[in-house]
Amino acid sequence: MNIILNRRQCLALGAQAAAFAAFAPLLARAESRRFKIGACDWSIGKMGDPAALEVAKDIGLDGVQVSLGTAANNMQLRQAAVQQKYKDTARATGVAVASLAIGELNGIPYKSDPRTIEWVSDCVDVMVAMDVKVVLLAFFGKGDLKGDKAGTDEVVQRLKAVAPKAEKAGVTLGVESWLSAEEHMDILQRVGSPAVKVYYDVCNSTDKGYDILKEIRWLGTKHICELHMKENGALLGKGKVDFLKVRAALDDIGYTGWVQIESAVPKGLKMPDAYKANLKFLRGIFS
Repeated sequence: MNIILNRRQCLALGAQAAAFAAFAPLLARAESRRFKIGACDWSIGKMGDPAALEVAKDIGLDGVQVSLGTAANNMQLRQAAVQQKYKDTARATGVAVASLAIGELNGIPYKSDPRTIEWVSDCVDVMVAMDVKVVLLAFFGKGDLKGDKAGTDEVVQRLKAVAPKAEKAGVTLGVESWLSAEEHMDILQRVGSPAVKVYYDVCNSTDKGYDILKEIRWLGTKHICELHMKENGALLGKGKVDFLKVRAALDDIGYTGWVQIESAVPKGLKMPDAYKANLKFLRGIFS
């Protein structure tokens, strides 16, 4: 049967369609969203604990960036039994293990300690076992590469050695440091592997005085594997970083996937309340 609509009916249907399109990203299931929002397990008080996924569920997050472990627990996520606990908790909560991190490299540097070679190599196996695509390799504190040519040279050699294994596994090693985009790019070019990228932290780079919008656009998705959304001592949107402009830059490079909330808990506010506020803020921008 043919249906003829008058002009008023067409306009009404058009308005309804536009409204649905505007709200569809917010109503979409987590797995269908362009951006997925998680948090670092150390930032929500459950480092190395599967209960981090339960805390994340209460906050409303899509996932958690999980620590590989510490020297004290021998990088516990390398154990199949620990991996299974995370898998079971993820299944029960519906919260994903979004990515991994080796924060212990801040105190036990990848640039100098021989133990870290095995940690990073074994982490590739863990990522395969847990179906995770990105691990953050931290270069702060004792592991800082800024102005350390010898240390940087050693890191390049170690990354070149493990990169083929990461490539074969289809996973990415993300370098997070105080370095500028140009300094990061120098490392990436010397390693020469698509499996090694930059783990970009918008707050750290802002604190260093870098033009984060220019850096994000310059590095692009070819060189950025994941991002931290952070403010030191402030809620997201209440500090130095202009997240609306960050979203525009990510749109320009076509980034999709995970963004992880780190820190962003002001003095006097409890973590769960701060993270619920941070999540609401990010959902409004990264819908």
